[in-house]
Amino acid sequence: MNRILIAEDESRIASFVEKGLRANGFVTAVVGDGVAAYDLACGGGFDLLILDIGLPLSDGFTVLRRLRESRVTMPVIILTARDSVSDTVAGLEGGADDYIAKPFAFEELLARVRLRLRAERTPEVTVLRVSDLSLDLRTRRAYVGDRSVDLSAREFALAEIFCRHPDQVLTREQLLSHVWGFDFDPGSNVVDVYVRYLRRKIGAERIETVRGTGYRMRAA
Repeated sequence: MNRILIAEDESRIASFVEKGLRANGFVTAVVGDGVAAYDLACGGGFDLLILDIGLPLSDGFTVLRRLRESRVTMPVIILTARDSVSDTVAGLEGGADDYIAKPFAFEELLARVRLRLRAERTPEVTVLRVSDLSLDLRTRRAYVGDRSVDLSAREFALAEIFCRHPDQVLTREQLLSHVWGFDFDPGSNVVDVYVRYLRRKIGAERIETVRGTGYRMRAA
């Protein structure tokens, strides 16, 4: 089981990332400043670091530089509100393995985390199957039996989280955070709209409405 260190001083974002990663089977720890991030990354036995640039005490660029100078080779994904080309280049040239700008959808961050850990883990499942529905995660194609189904990026991400948790009730809030990101309006009905889209394409009987809670994909 992979252990991920989250260095983020905004508590709302740190909680959002931590909950999402734990829901997907990762062990996590959170720190809120650069000094603690460096100390734990050096000696905490973590497999990956999600590193905010704007940390207090010691910023993310400094933490990253010190880690690489100390021969700490674990993957680092920079997470920041800065999205200029110069900051991106500075982060990657400083030794980061990836760079993601806020705001972001959790599914994008999760995909990047899995990508960076893939070389150190047992081969990851690349095709998800629930009954006769299958999702090819490499080609981003969906199939019902032998029939190819054309899904948008959002529809595919929604189908993926359902397929990863068959027979499990997923709340609208969980679906919002995984597919649309932490800053999406929690009062929006976008989840219900996209569930309708998905039902039309893969079969309405696959996704059950759990009144007052959310939705569940039937495994059989």
